[in-house]
Amino acid sequence: MAKIALITGVTGQDGSYLAEFLLEKGYEVHGIIRRSSSYNQERLEELLTEEEAKTILNNSNFHLHYGDVTDALNITRLINEIQPDEIYNLAAQSHVRVSFDMPGYTLDVDGKGTLNILEAVRVLGLTEKTRVYQASTSELYGKVQEVPQKETTPFYPRSPYGVAKIYGFWITKNYRESYDMFAVNGILFNHESERRGETFVTRKITLAAARIAQGKQKKLLLGNLESLRDWGYAKDYVECMWLILQHNKAEDFVIATGEMHSVREFVELALKHVGINIEWQGNGVDEKGINLATGEVIVEVDPTLFRPAEVEQLLGDPTKAKTLLGWNPTRTSFEELVSKMVKSDMAKVSNEETNRKMFDGVLV
Repeated sequence: MAKIALITGVTGQDGSYLAEFLLEKGYEVHGIIRRSSSYNQERLEELLTEEEAKTILNNSNFHLHYGDVTDALNITRLINEIQPDEIYNLAAQSHVRVSFDMPGYTLDVDGKGTLNILEAVRVLGLTEKTRVYQASTSELYGKVQEVPQKETTPFYPRSPYGVAKIYGFWITKNYRESYDMFAVNGILFNHESERRGETFVTRKITLAAARIAQGKQKKLLLGNLESLRDWGYAKDYVECMWLILQHNKAEDFVIATGEMHSVREFVELALKHVGINIEWQGNGVDEKGINLATGEVIVEVDPTLFRPAEVEQLLGDPTKAKTLLGWNPTRTSFEELVSKMVKSDMAKVSNEETNRKMFDGVLV
């Protein structure tokens, strides 16, 4: 019989890639979406191309359920009905900057939501049947105590998001050790893709590059250009999530590339992919990116976009995942990642203009 997987956060970047990956492996996949007054499947649909949508949404082995990880009764009922072999908890308030504005909500979803899933598996007597993957984060390391960061590196979170995820990490480990559950943490470093939310800095950059190149935007405003991150490709990372649950022992793993790049590098590469070369002038909050061809300022620093407590650098050590799981963290290079995102956003911006003209009745 086909394995049954339950994915929370299925409408996000990782959830959509994971659903696609598991369906290709013959799984019966169940995804949880939150109930709202609007058509909530739209978020999933807008992430996908027409061909991808057919692969996932029209697949008879794909099922959507209304639910919310903060509702313990709802989650317990769904897990009891679905009887999953594997649970991937990807649901989260995952925007670090927003977590400073909504710390309570972030704690409810990222912390208590994880507990609700683990407790449901326990009270339903599924500890021997159901394996649980908890999406952890490099933000646990925050003010880094060691470079690179590995599974044994001490945590020092610098945001309400990181603190909430600390609880999710430790409660997962606690249930593993207390109830002999196959419950594991994947400590994912930054992972991006064409499906990344538009409020995240990488997608903000690639969209701006596309819009500036097509004359739809004048300037890109950013926070800390010095921030250094370990950026990987989300589609590669979901494979590692799956490999962790197939491992013969319940263990926690760092999921990273082992390479680090700055926000400034990301900007330069994204603009280069649309044919724009820039020169940096000034320092700190006064630094600007100048279009060499036109002399126009197209990148500026906005101090309001800085976090109250900055995380200056994150660099993961994927040795354990490479050695024990046979996972390749650099199948997609940093340059390829940026290229894929820019190419997708160039098409998106072009289509937006086409659709606008069609709406206005002046399609040419």
